[in-house]
Amino acid sequence: MDQDPRYWFRAKRIGWGWGLPLTWQGWIALAVYIGVVIAGVVRFRPHEDTAAFVAVVVLASLAFALVCWWKGEPPRWRWGKD
Repeated sequence: MDQDPRYWFRAKRIGWGWGLPLTWQGWIALAVYIGVVIAGVVRFRPHEDTAAFVAVVVLASLAFALVCWWKGEPPRWRWGKD
């Protein structure tokens, strides 16, 4: 499968969505996402301020999904044979 260098994330081989990053920009985006979630754990202890923690995770996940949609291969259902 040839990968277009414009894409930061490759499409999954099986299923719908994106897999691991292809470029350093994609790895930075993934690291920022993980960092925001970890910061949310530290700042809003999940067992103490559950609503704030869930809000941080949901917003970070939506932002990361938008980056994947914008900079990733077009998603479609795949069965592993392309």
